[in-house]
Amino acid sequence: MNFKELAKTYKGKRVLVTGDTGFKGSWLCEWLLMMGADIVGIGLEPDTDPSLFVQLGLEKQMDHQTLDIRDAEKVSKLVREVQPDILLHLAAQPLVRLSYDIPVETYATNVMGTVHLLNALRQLEKPCAAVFVTTDKCYENKEWLHSYREEDPMGGHDPYSSSKGACEIAIQSFRKSFFHNPLDRGIAVASARAGNVIGGGDWAEDRIVPDCIRALSREEAIPVRNRHATRPWQHVLEPLGGYLLLGADLWRGLNKESFISARLEQSQLCSAFNFGPTLDSNRPVAELVEEILKHWPGSWDDRSDPNALHEASLLNLAIDKARHVLGWEPRWDFEQTIANTVDWYRQVHDNSSNTLEMTEKQITLYSKNNV
Repeated sequence: MNFKELAKTYKGKRVLVTGDTGFKGSWLCEWLLMMGADIVGIGLEPDTDPSLFVQLGLEKQMDHQTLDIRDAEKVSKLVREVQPDILLHLAAQPLVRLSYDIPVETYATNVMGTVHLLNALRQLEKPCAAVFVTTDKCYENKEWLHSYREEDPMGGHDPYSSSKGACEIAIQSFRKSFFHNPLDRGIAVASARAGNVIGGGDWAEDRIVPDCIRALSREEAIPVRNRHATRPWQHVLEPLGGYLLLGADLWRGLNKESFISARLEQSQLCSAFNFGPTLDSNRPVAELVEEILKHWPGSWDDRSDPNALHEASLLNLAIDKARHVLGWEPRWDFEQTIANTVDWYRQVHDNSSNTLEMTEKQITLYSKNNV
């Protein structure tokens, strides 16, 4: 995975990023800016305070527009005006527990918002590489030990997970119905599945790492509601690197660059990809908390509730396809991921003016690790 080559692809490209005000979207936009991309970002107003989008000053560095992807007419108009070379769709209602409170809004944002963007792409008369980000929770989770592969059935117990499974079905349908021959049509569409990303700048409610940081910064015990749940923890830069590589390869394929057989490669690329950590990074929540406390000393309380809303307790992704087709693989192990995450929060906690420096420093460190 060569990020020097990646930067050459994105430099000067018109990139449309949805969900730019979110945690992942903010990291992605900063990375794209460092590579010289011309970014148009859309999203709602930041819903956390503090917000990484605000902390990085992204609104002053790029063309940001407040737009709700549930508005089909505005989405269509924006795509026509922007004429993107590459689309990276991250906008979503991303929280499982919140989806129980607002199921209709969750489906409207996640499913119909995705459909609005897919339909808007049909109007483009220029090449565009599009990566639609869903989640590892899109699979019909059987709570089994082996890892889920891209061809496994979609499903979802809760409204959030099932909405993302529905997104994947819609993406596949549009790809087969309207974008089945990307080299002739000029639109290449792929989807990306990842989950449980952590890293500095996540300030969301009801997420374990932000909960840890808030408690530690107040010198309070960390409340842990599901200590036994096992998650595939990975740093936010890991899947973002995968999305960027996938988008770059789709773009190069459309322009018949660097492929022995562009048509064959596009048939492989215009599909779904898992971006998960190594199996060693699948750890219980309690172990995650203990690892955090090695870098920021404190304590935690078990707040397990036997009547809590259902959340998947075991979910692993098979990443063979991303490794073999894209040359992507995770580079930071569990310990490195936690160390870098806590270091970001501690540095920013001590001095908020360190936000941009720490973010760019970690992007540079991760990129160098992958040359």
